[in-house]
Amino acid sequence: MKTNPRDIILYPIYTEKTVAIGEDGRVVTFAVAKGTNKIQIKKAIEEIFDVKVNKVNIVNVRPKTKKVGKYTGKTAAVKKAIITLAEGDTIEVL
Repeated sequence: MKTNPRDIILYPIYTEKTVAIGEDGRVVTFAVAKGTNKIQIKKAIEEIFDVKVNKVNIVNVRPKTKKVGKYTGKTAAVKKAIITLAEGDTIEVL
């Protein structure tokens, strides 16, 4: 069963840390679907953006408990993929 690459790659992640590690344009961070592996993520990025991927690192971010006044809740759990591209390839996501 072939899945759509756009179902695997959900959205880019912009934080101070991801912008700092991606200053040269070769490292980009995306939120990806749960249950995907590095090979599926690599193929999806190469198909969507037409670039060569060198390395894929995955981070599973657990939900954290937050309080606002007397109410408590949890932040969303997300699976992040940190993509390192080949020399000369860049992804402009902004």
